[in-house]
Amino acid sequence: MKKFLIGLAALVAAANSAMSATAVNRDSEPRTIMVTEGGSKSELSLAAGETVEFCSGGCFVTLPNGDREALTGSETIEIQNGVARVK
Repeated sequence: MKKFLIGLAALVAAANSAMSATAVNRDSEPRTIMVTEGGSKSELSLAAGETVEFCSGGCFVTLPNGDREALTGSETIEIQNGVARVK
């Protein structure tokens, strides 16, 4: 039974990470995006060259230029030259 629960927990963790959005900062300076998820707003700071997974259950993001996008959790945000693109 213990092995089953460990396997189930690993499966759930893998499924959650597969459904996370990703933010990639390709710039040489830090960038910040605002994330609103479940009614809570927070800043997501990305160091130069950093990649972060976030937004596992859908969220809204405010990009560096002020544009707001709705994410389902499977998108990638790439920031390059100060411009963010959702893919």
